Amino acid sequence: MGMPEGHDAGGVVVVTGASGYIGSHIVANLLARGRDVRATVRDSSDPERVDHLRAMTIGDGGSLEIVEMDLLEAESVNRAVSGCREVIHTAAVVVLNAKNPQEKIVDPSVIGTKNVLEAIDSAGTVECLVHTSSTAAIRPQNWADGQVLTTETWADDSNIDNNPYGLAKFSAERLVREWHDSKGDEAPMMVTINPCVVLGPPLSRRHLRGSQSFVMTLLNREIPFVVPMHISIVDVRDVAEAHVRALTQGKEAGRYLVVSGQMWFRDVARAVKAANPGLRIPTKQVPYLLSLLVSIFHPKISLSWARMHLGKRLFWDVSPAEKDLGMEWRSPEESLLDTVPPVLENGWMG
Repeated sequence: MGMPEGHDAGGVVVVTGASGYIGSHIVANLLARGRDVRATVRDSSDPERVDHLRAMTIGDGGSLEIVEMDLLEAESVNRAVSGCREVIHTAAVVVLNAKNPQEKIVDPSVIGTKNVLEAIDSAGTVECLVHTSSTAAIRPQNWADGQVLTTETWADDSNIDNNPYGLAKFSAERLVREWHDSKGDEAPMMVTINPCVVLGPPLSRRHLRGSQSFVMTLLNREIPFVVPMHISIVDVRDVAEAHVRALTQGKEAGRYLVVSGQMWFRDVARAVKAANPGLRIPTKQVPYLLSLLVSIFHPKISLSWARMHLGKRLFWDVSPAEKDLGMEWRSPEESLLDTVPPVLENGWMG
């Protein structure tokens, strides 16, 4: 079943984590192209998980099937993957900190991914796997101001104490690559997509919990000021496009960083305020040393994290995605400003 670079898309494509932010946009992209999509969700009776999926426009010849799947239940994963031709595996937990990070963050990513891989083996019909990884699987704990990271880098110094989310993404992606290598010529085509902080239109209130949460802290005025944080941004619609293009244009075992650019948190706040003058958005930035002091007392920020991230700039080499997938990017500002209207229109503040 080994496939050369790229293959012709067709048949049923399974999207795991379809109710999530990235997953939902991938489903929308596939349906618009007239594809047959099997969308997996944890609870099909939850309107916040499925209503926006059922409302999507379906192109000629396309179809949408919503199925319940629990990533940690191997049998339900087997049922979801059975008979499909392509798998886009986005399901994971986007939680950076938790009281029990092994159980809440790492296990769902790693065990869930293992179950998906075993389901692909059982199905015997899957020709292509696109796995949603993250820049967190690439970014090491220590990096220099102004450094450019490439897909050659791994976050192999992540551990359960200092970076459980990075450990989860790193471990899951390594698992996928080891599985792929072990299968030799019998392996399906496999590609990973590694996005940074993802912005752009939320399609459900649930989508505000992940990488959009820092925008929500501004809208809800949870902080009186902003810290000197340099944020790498990519548009959720471009992330979805990269996943879909990877099905047919990706290189075998390709690893694609998807990042459109960077903004300082202060500039994010100023752009949101300029576009929404009626909102009370904090735009004053505290100096670096004071922000370190603040981090000591902040419930969600550790001093070690603050020391590592604040006041420093990090960049990413996205040329493989531009070359192989033909990607072009919406600007970070456009993605940011397209994030806010659905929140205001649907009353999702607070």
